[in-house]
Amino acid sequence: MIQPSLTYIEELADGNEAFKAKLIEIVKQELPEEIELYYKHVEAQLYSEAAKDVHKLKHKISILGLEKEYHLAVAYEEALREDHCDGKIQFEDILSAMSLFVKSI
Repeated sequence: MIQPSLTYIEELADGNEAFKAKLIEIVKQELPEEIELYYKHVEAQLYSEAAKDVHKLKHKISILGLEKEYHLAVAYEEALREDHCDGKIQFEDILSAMSLFVKSI
């Protein structure tokens, strides 16, 4: 089961609640926009553009403590660069889990 967390953000903040809040706010703002753009590019079969979107989303995956899922995203990004979408379902499951988590924080 995909379980995002704030552990990495808390480590980065090192007790600085204002910094932690700012990082969370950035993720909450940027994640939906990046996901929406990714879906637009995949739907249009613009795989090279979708690969760029996945590259950006990998940072959010990492920030939300999803190490295993990060590696899946790396493989999916490479697949998109090769003009196919092997790993799409798994990647989109990651996006769904992240979206739900971010809405809950």
